[in-house]
Formats: sequence, structure tokens, C-alpha cells
Amino acid sequence: MPQPKQDRAIRTRHTILMAAATVFEERGYQAATISEILTTANVTKGALYFHFKSKEQLAQGVLAGQDQNLTVPPHPCKTQELIDTTMLHAHRLQTDPLVRAGVRLTLDQRADGLDRTAPFHHWTTIVTNLLTQAQQQGELLPHVNPQETAQILVGAFAGIQAMSQATTNYQNLPTTITTLLQHTLPTITHPATLTTLNLTPQRAHTIATLTTHTNTAETATAITTDTNNNAA
Repeated sequence: MPQPKQDRAIRTRHTILMAAATVFEERGYQAATISEILTTANVTKGALYFHFKSKEQLAQGVLAGQDQNLTVPPHPCKTQELIDTTMLHAHRLQTDPLVRAGVRLTLDQRADGLDRTAPFHHWTTIVTNLLTQAQQQGELLPHVNPQETAQILVGAFAGIQAMSQATTNYQNLPTTITTLLQHTLPTITHPATLTTLNLTPQRAHTIATLTTHTNTAETATAITTDTNNNAA
């Protein structure tokens, strides 16, 4: 159990990270300053530099934070699990400032000196692994190369979320993701699998709710039932 000082340190670090996320999302990496982050966090310079030695370290902390809590409940259909993972990220873009800031930094071409490759590699690995499992289970068409397909899907999703942010502040993101998947999945997915998938925009909220129960058998049953009901 954390000691009081450790507990305070954890809370302070989180406060600083959320303040940095707010500033990075509003201003971008280049325009953001340590002074703005200090003011937003309402902490001392010493407290900030105890946890983060530079603006770059703050940005890397935000980039790493955007992929936390991304695990969805396991699904017997790995193509559906891929959909659910994508929908959960869309929901978090609408609700979590840390995720929004992380995406802003990832796509910020003016962020000179900041390594923005890690999120792309991380997402490509996640999608590749799920597609590989889907292929092993006979869910995909024979011609599909999981790694190449993952790169295309991640790149397409990056563009879709950038457009959604610019036009609707992410409000239409689940709908546009549904449209993207409706156009792409038929080219890689076996028809028998395709008819079972839940691609509705409402899946984003459903999977976000179910995520808090990933370790219960009831949740696995609920996900399967939800998919079957929507496919019927």
C-alpha cells in the first residue's frame, strides 16, 4: 500500500500530466510552454521538474498515457475484438483529454524534436496481432497480409480521426469509423464472419461500459449476445 508521500507524488504527477495534456491539446507542442503548464497544474516548478525534466518528457508522458486502459473484453471473434478496440479508442477521444492530447501530439507535424513514432508502432502491433489471430481462426480471406493490412487501417484511422476533430470535435467519430469499416472489412473478411459483426456507432458506448468488467464471465456472455442480437 503506498505511503502518504508516495500517494501525494502519484497525485501530483497525474495533475501535471493532465495539465500538460490540456495545454498540448489547445496549443500544440511547439507553442506550449512550461509556464502555461505550471499555471494550469497549479504546482511549483520544483514539483514539475521532479517528475518531468523537460517539455519533451511531458509530451512523451502524454503520448504514453493515451494508450492506457485500451484493453477490451476478449471476444471469440477476433475481427469483432478489433472493431471493439477501435470503437473504444473513439469513445475515449470523445471523453478523455489525455487521449485527445496524445492524438494531437502524434499528428502534430510541427512537433520538432519529439519522437511521434511510438503510438503508430504500438497501434500497428495491436492491429497486426488481432488480424493474425483472426486469420488463424479462418475469419479473413486467404489473400490478407495482417501486417500490411494493419498499416493501412491505422493510417486510415489516423486520417479519419483528424478530420473528425477538425469538423465536429470528434462528435461524429464513431459514425465515420463505422463507415470506414463498412468499406474496408468486406475486402478482407470472410463473408460468414462479416454477417456476425456489430459495426454500429453505438458499439463505442457499449464497449466502453463493458470494459470495466473484462474479468467476468458475465461480460463475455453479454458481448457475444450483443453482437448476435445486432447481427440478427
